Amino acid sequence: MSTVTLKDLSKKYADVSAVSDFNLSIQNCEFVVLVGPSGCGKSTTLRMIAGLEAITSGTVEIDGKIINNVHPKDRDIAMVFQNYALYPHMNVYKNISFGLRARKFSKSEIEIQTLKAAEILGLTDLLKRKPGELSGGQKQRVAMGRAIVREPKLFLFDEPLSNLDAKLRHKMRGEMKKLHQKVQTTTIYVTHDQIEAMTLADRIVIMRNGLIEQIGNPYEVYHKPVNKFVAGFIGTPAMNFIECELRKSSEGLYCDLKDDLRLHLKGFKLDQEMSDGRKVILGIRPEDLVHAPVKKNKSLILSAQLEVVEPLGAETLLICKGDYGEITGKTNQMENLKWGKLIHFEVDPSKIHVFDYQAGTRISKKEF
Repeated sequence: MSTVTLKDLSKKYADVSAVSDFNLSIQNCEFVVLVGPSGCGKSTTLRMIAGLEAITSGTVEIDGKIINNVHPKDRDIAMVFQNYALYPHMNVYKNISFGLRARKFSKSEIEIQTLKAAEILGLTDLLKRKPGELSGGQKQRVAMGRAIVREPKLFLFDEPLSNLDAKLRHKMRGEMKKLHQKVQTTTIYVTHDQIEAMTLADRIVIMRNGLIEQIGNPYEVYHKPVNKFVAGFIGTPAMNFIECELRKSSEGLYCDLKDDLRLHLKGFKLDQEMSDGRKVILGIRPEDLVHAPVKKNKSLILSAQLEVVEPLGAETLLICKGDYGEITGKTNQMENLKWGKLIHFEVDPSKIHVFDYQAGTRISKKEF
């Protein structure tokens, strides 16, 4: 168990900056997830912490000690890779205990630690099997067992669930959550899957082009995204974005949409002074666009033509095309949903975000 501090961490390959000025403090026992699109620098950051990638500038500290020049094997870090990296000729017991045997632990210590890890991960009945006889989820648990058996200061996970099918990924997310609750070890986890980030993390670090876009807990990054990129990246399906012009009146702020609809932004305060007629972007999550079978006179309604219906069981996604582009909403009904039908969505103004048209930064503060 330990604290980790990354100060001005950077990595360059020739003239390409993979990571730039990365600053992050991780508390003891905290589970932090680095998430972002491919090529954003999250795996490079993890490899610099592990010592597998040379640092161009900045420092990595564990428990207040700078470890830039410490050999990877001496950092007391356990890393779990995407491809499991198991020894095919060794059974589960020998794979889990490999690190302990390499460090010359006694036979009794190896047995105690290995059986303890196997019990935590539900591998007790599989100890005599070889990797070729295991499922993907079982292999991943063996890789995790090999990491936790050492009782390291820090766990590093590099997209460990990306090779599993959707159902198994869901199950393994639960297993990882339980594992962290049991072993209480500081953990840094890398993924491109925002669902993994939201379900596993105490805090999420969202990256793009080697830079940190936002750091926050799952609630903060979902409900208070700092910019349009974060708002669009976090959440499935992605947030809807609608261009409009901001208007002022004695009654408050309005947005004029392309279909002549006027949206009253009740309860909003803007971080910046807005000029009348300034272009902004409205952000509305699909779950906040509710299909209204009957148009109500007093409701704010967005109307668009139905193009795709995606049944998900408990709810159905409606992908539509309107004057303001493509929007996605949700419904609990399945009747009369035909291609080309005009769909009406009720909008709750309190759930809307306002972003600057040029910079993409969120400029709205909701005060309710």
